[in-house]
Amino acid sequence: MREGWQIRKLSEVCDLQNGFAFKSKTYVDHSNTLNIRMSNIRPNGNFDPEHNIKYLPDSYADEYKQFLLDDGDLVIAMTDMAGEPKILGLPTIVKNHKGRAFLLNQRVGKLKDFSDDIHIPYLRYYLSSPKIKKYYKSKGAGGLQINISKKDILTADIPVPTIEEQKRIVAILDEAFAGIDTAIANTEKNLANARELFESYLDAVAHDKQPMGGFVTIKTGKLNANAAVEGGKYPFFTCSREIYEIDSYAFDCEAILLAGNNASGDFNVKHYEGKFNAYQRTYVITIDDEQSLSYRFLYFQLLKSLKELKRSSVGAGTKFLKLGMIQDLKISVPTLEKQTEILEKLESIMENSKRLESVYQTKINSLNELKQSLLQKAFSGELTSEDDKLMDEAVA
Repeated sequence: MREGWQIRKLSEVCDLQNGFAFKSKTYVDHSNTLNIRMSNIRPNGNFDPEHNIKYLPDSYADEYKQFLLDDGDLVIAMTDMAGEPKILGLPTIVKNHKGRAFLLNQRVGKLKDFSDDIHIPYLRYYLSSPKIKKYYKSKGAGGLQINISKKDILTADIPVPTIEEQKRIVAILDEAFAGIDTAIANTEKNLANARELFESYLDAVAHDKQPMGGFVTIKTGKLNANAAVEGGKYPFFTCSREIYEIDSYAFDCEAILLAGNNASGDFNVKHYEGKFNAYQRTYVITIDDEQSLSYRFLYFQLLKSLKELKRSSVGAGTKFLKLGMIQDLKISVPTLEKQTEILEKLESIMENSKRLESVYQTKINSLNELKQSLLQKAFSGELTSEDDKLMDEAVA
């Protein structure tokens, strides 16, 4: 820590206001009032107003104005599946979505009442730094869903140099992060192109379609999502893309696992054979006659159908798939010989796609690690303009 820097508690430089528990029955089809929910806050800490969008009556902007967000506010997620609250600044959100009022839902808080000796952009960067993330993760409580209290958020330490030094740090980080973000955006475009190659061939698989329910048996798991056990003996399939672990199994078979609910309707599908357990909203799909339909071919058919399932899903706060929707889903069922022929091509394209994705994802991860390295230096007093050279080399 550099000489002259003070260590303060976050509560000494600002306050935190939690949101309000708006009931799902108050949502309307359309208005200019949008509530910010946990599911609107993306893993990268950005806010996506089109993700699980929920409108409230326009009158709520006046009735609940204490929960109204202003241009320049900072908000923090107080619940997160990864155990690290997400921080974001609001100015770009308001500017990009004129005419909308944003209200805070529960478990999302607004930082406010800043002291004169704190530069808000400096605070935003600090709340994204490795040190504070590690602290908040240590304070989180819960199972798969981690919660952090207002008290624990505000008792975090923050290094506070002079306002001039805070602005100097922000200027260096702004320039460095702009270059890194451009490199990430370009790499993500390449990543999307690699995925589109596979999806285009998948979409080209077209044969006479029949309802899937005539070929399969569909069950669900019985467990709560928090039943996962770290280091467990068996895979535990929830509606998350991640596969968790558990010490008991309820299934011993080959199956297709389809997520039955998701905050945004972004469902996923997995293929597994062996002993496993499943969450109560995860559909476990087994084939009745493997001489007419192969598991791997069915897996690809469901991958192809995820967008259709998203469109047909129901629910307000969370999107659900009903059993009938899955049974009625039309799938292509060519001969087993033709399935094998198609699978050979699909597997080859998928393998190449995954190889490219790995390359691009490694690049993205490296760039994000560079961000964290710069943040680490910034709040230990080691950041200089020379770090721009490191950034130039990394994004080249």
